[in-house]
Order: sequence, then structure tokens, then C-alpha cells
Amino acid sequence: MPTPSSEDKDELFLSCRYGDLEDVQEYIQKFGPESLSEIRDDNGNTILHMISGNGHTDLLKHLLPLVSPSLLSTSNNAGSTPLHWAALNSHLSIIKQLVLFPSGPGVDLIDIKNSAGHSPLAEAELAGWQEGAKWLVEVMNLEAVTEENGTEDVGETDTVDPNQDIQVEIEDADGQVAKMTISGSKNE
Repeated sequence: MPTPSSEDKDELFLSCRYGDLEDVQEYIQKFGPESLSEIRDDNGNTILHMISGNGHTDLLKHLLPLVSPSLLSTSNNAGSTPLHWAALNSHLSIIKQLVLFPSGPGVDLIDIKNSAGHSPLAEAELAGWQEGAKWLVEVMNLEAVTEENGTEDVGETDTVDPNQDIQVEIEDADGQVAKMTISGSKNE
């Protein structure tokens, strides 16, 4: 297979930014998937940053199996991952794909902080995107958060009523506290 030129890589990058699946497929057919994980812009953004920030669900679904799983946690020059960009731009289907991708880092992506000290959860909160913040809280590793904050996990002898609402408070790196209620199932 031929080696892609700088121009070919730039065109692929733009195709990812604008969600042009056909152009991306043509690139892969011509050059193979090997170079996909190496392409960066001047700010250190990857193709996953472009796709995630612009909400291109179909393109992400097509490319995730073809790129290195480490690309999901790759930070740009500002320390932001593709998940930060998806959270900042309120793309729920994208954050779900990134976090739930079987070969990827999973929920650990939620704990990565950018240069401003913000996690993807903090970016969702700062953007006022409650739906995304709620989903991230529901799937994140709360055991690590509770150990970090010095509070106890529910032990074997403690009981939790599954119909009871649970209040969750999470403090981000800036000291801002997000409060959320996770509703129990109320089958009456």
C-alpha cells in the first residue's frame, strides 16, 4: 500500500471533522488503517477529537475498531481527550461509544483531567449539559471517587432500598460540587 502524503492526511482530518464517511472509507481502502492513529493537527488533536467534538456517530462507530484503543485516551496540547470534546459539545451518543467501547479504557476515561484540571464530567457540567453529566455519573467508578474523598462504600452489612433515591455529590478539581439524584425504581 502507498504511504499517505501530508496532504492526504490533512484531507482525512477534514473528512473526520465534517463527518464524511465515504472519504474516510476511500482513505482506508487506499492507505490502510495503520496511519489513522498517528494523524494529528497543529494542536495535537486526533481524528477522534474531530469526530467526537462534531458528533459524527456513524463515523466513530466505523473507526473505533480500526484505530489503536490508546487513541481514546490521547490528549491534545490542552490535555483534552476526545471524551472531553464530546462532553463539551453535548454529544451523548459519542460519549457512550467512547466509554463503552469494549477494547478501550472504559470508565477510566471519565477521570482524565485536561490542562485546566477539568474531567469530561466537569466539562459537561460547565457546559450546562445535565443529561451527559448524569450519564457519566451513572457509569463512572464511584468506588474510586469515594475512596478519594475519604467516604465509605456501602458494606456487606449495610442495606440499600432499591426503591430509594440516591443523592450523589461529586467535587471536581476546581472545588465545584455537582449534585444529582439517581432515582430508584418505583414499582407500585
